[in-house]
Amino acid sequence: MAIILEKMNSIEFEQYQNFAIKNFAEEQIKSGNWEEQVAISKSKEEHKKLLPDGKDTENNHLFTIRDEGIEVGMIWLKEVSNKKGFIYDINIWKGSRGKGYGKQAMKEIETTAKKLGLKKIGLHVFGHNKVARGLYEKLGYTETNIRMEKTL
Repeated sequence: MAIILEKMNSIEFEQYQNFAIKNFAEEQIKSGNWEEQVAISKSKEEHKKLLPDGKDTENNHLFTIRDEGIEVGMIWLKEVSNKKGFIYDINIWKGSRGKGYGKQAMKEIETTAKKLGLKKIGLHVFGHNKVARGLYEKLGYTETNIRMEKTL
């Protein structure tokens, strides 16, 4: 496996945007944050706010993850301050999961972040996503906040 990160082109961004809006809405519903009836509209609003100029939004770096030319996923890094970045999204497409692409992409995005002059990277992971949490812990990410709630 020799993955590379390539800047998303317009077609890839459009496909990602369609996936991301639906996926983020579903994650918010699973987490109990949003009601199903409003999830898609809220997700669209959030993405428009975060990426007002699409893939060309300043300080945002959207990459397609490739293995020998084949698209296996995507990753989005934002420069949030002069020395800190934040991974807004990482997805390994179905059929490519469980092969180590997520781990390799995370290592590649760290290299990219260093080239940008960043000293730290943060990320958010939904509590129910145990696979991702395990990966991030193995890569040296530590929890900085834990929010808990109980359904009554």
